[in-house]
Amino acid sequence: MWRRPRKKRHHVSVVTLVVLASSYHCQFPSLLRQGQLDEKAAMVLNPVISKLAGKLVVLASASPRRLEILRNAGLRFEVVPSWFKETLDKGLFKAPHEYAVETAKQKALEVARRMPFKHLKTPDMVIGADTIVTVDGMILEKPVDKNDAYRMLSKLSGKEHSVFTGVALVLCHEKENEEVDYQSFEFYEETKVKFADLSESMLWEYINSGEPMDKAGGYGIQALGGMLVEYVHGDFLNVVGFPLNHFCKQLDRIYNHCTSSSDEESLSVCLGQNSSHTPTIPTQPPPNLSTQSSHSPASSAKHNLSSGPRPNSPSASQTHHTQNSPTASPAHKVKRNGGKSEESQSSWMLVNSLSKHTDTREVQDSENTTSPLMTSGGQVIELNVTEQEDSELKKEDLQRIIELMDGFKASKALFTSSKMGVFDLLQTRPGLDAAQVAQELKASVKGTECLLEACVALGLLKSKGRTGQSPMYENTHLATRFLLSDAPLSLQGYIRHCNDTVWPLFSHLESAVQDGSNQREKAFGKKSQDVFQDTYYNSKEVKLRFMNAMHSIAKVTGKAVATAFDLSKFKTACDIGGCTGAMAYEFTKAHPKLSVTVFDLPAVVEMSEHFHPLHTDNRVSFVAGDFFKDELPKADLYILARILHDWPDEKVHLLLSKIADACTPGCGVLLSEIFLDEERRGPSRGLLQALSMSEGKQRSATEYSLLLKSHGFVTAHVKHTANLLDAMLCIKA
Repeated sequence: MWRRPRKKRHHVSVVTLVVLASSYHCQFPSLLRQGQLDEKAAMVLNPVISKLAGKLVVLASASPRRLEILRNAGLRFEVVPSWFKETLDKGLFKAPHEYAVETAKQKALEVARRMPFKHLKTPDMVIGADTIVTVDGMILEKPVDKNDAYRMLSKLSGKEHSVFTGVALVLCHEKENEEVDYQSFEFYEETKVKFADLSESMLWEYINSGEPMDKAGGYGIQALGGMLVEYVHGDFLNVVGFPLNHFCKQLDRIYNHCTSSSDEESLSVCLGQNSSHTPTIPTQPPPNLSTQSSHSPASSAKHNLSSGPRPNSPSASQTHHTQNSPTASPAHKVKRNGGKSEESQSSWMLVNSLSKHTDTREVQDSENTTSPLMTSGGQVIELNVTEQEDSELKKEDLQRIIELMDGFKASKALFTSSKMGVFDLLQTRPGLDAAQVAQELKASVKGTECLLEACVALGLLKSKGRTGQSPMYENTHLATRFLLSDAPLSLQGYIRHCNDTVWPLFSHLESAVQDGSNQREKAFGKKSQDVFQDTYYNSKEVKLRFMNAMHSIAKVTGKAVATAFDLSKFKTACDIGGCTGAMAYEFTKAHPKLSVTVFDLPAVVEMSEHFHPLHTDNRVSFVAGDFFKDELPKADLYILARILHDWPDEKVHLLLSKIADACTPGCGVLLSEIFLDEERRGPSRGLLQALSMSEGKQRSATEYSLLLKSHGFVTAHVKHTANLLDAMLCIKA
């Protein structure tokens, strides 16, 4: 066990935090990699990890700290974040660790029950964990905003507190009849941590760093928060987020001290030395349930969450604990029969310690074997488990793969046609044949004919055949609306940007994936931190080309974003990074009483006049400045359209902190980005855009909402538009 010697109570200064943070931050990864673990844990680590070789182990958490701890221990696993809502009533628990353990168990069980349906595979083990901080009898979780972080850290200042991590290991067993049984084994770890006396300036310096916002108790001991700590008694990694030592011992108890991990009876008896066995209660099937039905039988299994036995609260000096009731029993059985999904007639009731929570699941009868499954959160998951023979080749499957393989060819055909002016030419002179188009473009007849025919196949052009003569070509509605240089919704600027900038970057995608970094240096021979400070963009022509790309996207998306919400309460707005003002003009069109200030770099503002409409709206103005360094213009509403996804977390928090400081209660932030779905499975345009490996990242609506919440903004509305960008309106609390 690692301990730091006791020291006299003292104040930590801001200077101390800044100077020492880097050295402390470097110690944490090395501690993991060097394997400085308890000797007993080290002895059981290798044989236990080898027991898990070849098994599908799933971590039901998106915590980067838990992920790093387990990966550095050599464990191979997948990450499937739990959808369990952490809304358990803390008043139902006699001791804080019970709350952490129960939350961890529900997280793991939710993932274990979801995966056979949603992911169509059954894990061997699901690991759930929940970390809480307790002081003066209060449970401290993650702060919701800066004021909440201040409240938490003030309570911890100069005091010793406890960090509890509850862990649940859910083992999944597939039976011969294709049922799945779940067993849960739980434990918790307690570590004592003492904070130094913290000054007001120290507290706010740390809070404004942004680090407290996603951490239990409002601090991260492995980073800047380590400078607040006077001593640690117990497992250091437990404070980081996962008690690796105790985890190894528990695995050793499960796999090395039991005769068979698949034999539930022997497993529960083996574990009975340190825990009690909770009996299983079968759910009686409805009397009208027909076992002869050829479809998924309609059934309902209600999970009885009756109160179970609870352990006596251990003394504060104990640091290693095994939960008294690991429920080493099947919690839920699912039967997959003939490719169809059905609730087994011998389904089991889930027994746990909460009497006020019930979880109802229904699998309804369906002609096409696609059934909605109700989760505990009320979300409907569509299940389609129609079995298909491996030897059967579906035409649409093959077609889909071919489309993906040929996708880059289609993109390049579009880029080339746009760059060569094919669509503009055929708009002014429709009905030309390939030879005539080739003459105008000064290109070969063969090459032009192939390009035009490809555009016909892609739906960008249409051809009219003539007996004994070459076909004539003209634009389709799609080309007329989006591909002409003077069309109101022209995407030609963005298409050229994709061809000249994005295409070269994606040509180095393998290197980008291997390095995890942007490949601008390989693509263009230059590094880039900011496109308007890069030597590549010194040319006014190149800068205008980039602005034209942003302008064209804003023209297409602006109306959908501007009209997403009722903004009548706001009189002034600031479009941060608003570039040419295209988005701002859409906002003033949609809201006659709103005036908008576009705030962007001086070089951008200087050249924005090239894009202003002929009849300039005097309600749109431009102010030059750097939104990371300079004071933001005052406004009732701040617009962030396609901004946050480009920047690393520290700069995102810096910008949002500046906006929060500029806002008074009732002011708003209108965020417009591509919102990923909660499982990060789409939309594809957002996930493909992330492959450019910018410093930022794509997020879901929930992630953006939590991000803004950490800076004092409450999400009022979220709208998934039918356009390229979605929108979210948040209000300063």
